[in-house]
Amino acid sequence: MSNRKIAILGSGANGSSIGLDLTLAGLDVVLIDQWPAHVEAMRANGLTVRLEGKEMHAAVRPYHLCDLATFTHKFDIVLMLFKAYDSRWAARLIEPYLAADGLLVGAQNGMSAETIADIVGPSRTLGCVIEVASQLWEPGIVIRTTPHSGVGSSWFAVGSFHPSTAGREEEVASVLRHSGDVEISADILSSKWMKVVFNTMELTTAAMTGRPHGEAEGLPGMREIALAAGTEALAAGQARGHSIQPIVGLSRKEVENTNRLLEVMLDRLPLIARPGTWTTMHCDHAKGRLTETDDINGAVVATLAARGGAAPVNAAICEVMRRIHAGELKPDPANIGLVRELAARGGA
Repeated sequence: MSNRKIAILGSGANGSSIGLDLTLAGLDVVLIDQWPAHVEAMRANGLTVRLEGKEMHAAVRPYHLCDLATFTHKFDIVLMLFKAYDSRWAARLIEPYLAADGLLVGAQNGMSAETIADIVGPSRTLGCVIEVASQLWEPGIVIRTTPHSGVGSSWFAVGSFHPSTAGREEEVASVLRHSGDVEISADILSSKWMKVVFNTMELTTAAMTGRPHGEAEGLPGMREIALAAGTEALAAGQARGHSIQPIVGLSRKEVENTNRLLEVMLDRLPLIARPGTWTTMHCDHAKGRLTETDDINGAVVATLAARGGAAPVNAAICEVMRRIHAGELKPDPANIGLVRELAARGGA
């Protein structure tokens, strides 16, 4: 289907970057976003994505959320890149514009696939794991720190979790390959939970220190906190019935039959987070926006609590991130000690 109509729903940093890749590949794609200044800048000047050693630019087709009401056609593939906590309303918003046999794909953190399926139906939903690092500080200009190929490249996994979509993974994989490496997962929900495990160790932990990747990981006590959060997340995944799956470019051999799984995952981080790379949650703090902490670390806490267990480290991280968002704390390396203190008291 060379004439597939594609929409990027949530054209922030990652969404814009992917949207530019698809535009340059000649695909029929529109970019839809909720930041008016960004949409207007793209309309006026096109979209620029800056990578290490090169700059990409093209005219794109950007739309405000309110422009959806003017669309007279439906989309074959919608890549949703809004925050995980926006998944339900965003899926409801786009549902009337999704073709009867179209696919809505949550290229997001967290366990958004089943939420999306609740709205548009499992026959129109594919799961996706994304590892792309980019930042959007100035309207119309994205800084992307994960390359399209090579060591530490941008990476996606797509997969079906319902019989009605079995065999359709390549429809989406063929699109995403214009933006990075793509694998097809036979157990996409487990793959998504493995990304939750990874994120508990590196997203919130770096953001709460106010330091970029690399510098944050080297702070005293950081690795201990990260491994403890990941251990709780693995236990929660086991409780949910998920299996160990390779993600972010790791091989199956690297993640199976090892008692160093979390260390292997953390050791992968320097390859996919270039020096100076800020986590998405740091960017949220800087912009005064809500982070996805509750969809990541909070999901671990909720999962184990529902089964009579506890996740004190993840609960402590959630509390510190809540205080930062509320303005009660500032991102600072001292928050590592605060997490340790709160965890010792049960997480709060």
